[in-house]
Amino acid sequence: MTFEIRPFAPDDTTAVVELWETSGLTRPWNDPLKDIERKRAVQPELFLVAVDDARVVGSVMAGYDGHRGWLYYLASVPDRRGEGIAQALVSAAETRLLAMGCPKVQLMVRPDNTGARGFYDAIGYEPFDTWATGKRLIAD
Repeated sequence: MTFEIRPFAPDDTTAVVELWETSGLTRPWNDPLKDIERKRAVQPELFLVAVDDARVVGSVMAGYDGHRGWLYYLASVPDRRGEGIAQALVSAAETRLLAMGCPKVQLMVRPDNTGARGFYDAIGYEPFDTWATGKRLIAD
């Protein structure tokens, strides 16, 4: 089976939100439609989807703040896992970040998400201890 990686297009919205929901990436305090809208306003070229024909089979959202890159919303459809979709999306995001001069990339994984932790470990991401904190500026 094959797939292509390309920038997100507005017509991908419904499929991407369904993918995130199926993959357990959405949370009640984050509106995925607003997350997509915000990403389309800032570095939209770093919002990528994997597609097979017209079907969205994966996504990743990346960003670069001038100091480090970040990865968010990495997912592949359950019936296509193990085909290298997620790894190809990460690689494509890393390539784009590197072209922007990004020296390092980080991401956050919930502690109980052992599948994601194993995936990132297998592709060379190293865990490190840090205290993560945040503050919501706009309530969704």
